[in-house]
Amino acid sequence: MANKVINGFFVIVFGVALFAGGYWFGQSPLAPVYLFYPQTNAPEEVEEIFAPFWETWQLVHTRFYDLPVDDVALAEGAINGMLEVLDDPYTRYLPPADEQAARDQMAGEIQGIGVLVEFVDGDITIVSPFEGSPAEAAGLKAGDILRSADGVDLTGMDLTDAAALVRGPAGTTVNLVVERDGETFSVDVVRDVISIPSVRGEIMEGDIAYVRLSRFGDQSAAEMTEVMQPLLAEIPAGLILDLRGNPGGGLTTAVDVADLFLEEGTILVQRFGNGDERVFESEEGGLAVNIPMVVLVDEGSASASEVLAGAIQDRGRGILIGQTTFGKGTVQTWQALSNDGGVRITNARWLTPDGNWVNEEGLVPDIEVTLPEVTEDTDPDTLTDTQLEAAIEFLRTGVVSTSVSGDAND
Repeated sequence: MANKVINGFFVIVFGVALFAGGYWFGQSPLAPVYLFYPQTNAPEEVEEIFAPFWETWQLVHTRFYDLPVDDVALAEGAINGMLEVLDDPYTRYLPPADEQAARDQMAGEIQGIGVLVEFVDGDITIVSPFEGSPAEAAGLKAGDILRSADGVDLTGMDLTDAAALVRGPAGTTVNLVVERDGETFSVDVVRDVISIPSVRGEIMEGDIAYVRLSRFGDQSAAEMTEVMQPLLAEIPAGLILDLRGNPGGGLTTAVDVADLFLEEGTILVQRFGNGDERVFESEEGGLAVNIPMVVLVDEGSASASEVLAGAIQDRGRGILIGQTTFGKGTVQTWQALSNDGGVRITNARWLTPDGNWVNEEGLVPDIEVTLPEVTEDTDPDTLTDTQLEAAIEFLRTGVVSTSVSGDAND
């Protein structure tokens, strides 16, 4: 059952990425903090530098063979080109639709039809509709293949492009052509605002509390408190915090969540390009500072996940089990633009309490455990979550056996 819970959350993360759009998993911005507002009036010394740009703009508008040209596309292309020169994967421009989708994602809400999807043999296939969602009300089911949206073929389409066609403002309608059991049918689905929780928890066999955090959204710290309080009231023997596949999110949220598990002390250090530093610290009186704790991580644990896991590891609060994390050690500001788009600018490095920079290296777990290899012939019902089993075994016995990890761990 626990394995199905874990797999379900990974699918939820993927589904939100597709139909909420704009929150790039594995590379998510860490800090949605507004630190500056750009001047729109170019200084005189910049006019000379930009003269060739405007000369080229004029030439395109007067001499290009296929007129008229798309001014919005030209402007966005210029912005993208400027940011690409910086050679930083996290400094990027977001068109208005993607900017709004990213902010909705942080708020824990999406506007769309509400389905979990995955790519199966090049097809966008529904895993399940969200409970109470427009998709469920329209009769969409697990296994349905989305063939088109408002007349546009989705087969083999890039996920981001498909998301842009399926998502949309609440109250609007999207016409979908759906394939089910080899037959196709058309259905109109009225989009709505759908709340997606980021935290889920349960008491597992053996009195172990299990908490899954799928992202660091605006409400995640409050959700974590709400989920954990009844679990802790049952006096569990240990706590498993599952950060696998968690792409990160807000810096403030990462600090607030870490504060629930740590006594007073450093959570991370933010280091700016001019050498200045800002230290983020936890305070006394956290919600779960004494219960034995294991954090599950993998290569999909990134950004704010690494902030939290790194603080727990460096502070000796708990151990990490799983695989080496993604390795994103930079912080971004989120800046809204006048066209309702946005720019993410990398403005600092972050370091763990011991001063380690995880960028492109990741956090190495205290106990490395891999998941079983999955092939086309693998029956999902027979899979064992070896990482989760290792966490349970460690909390019960203090060690992980070779049958779980492949190597003895003392």
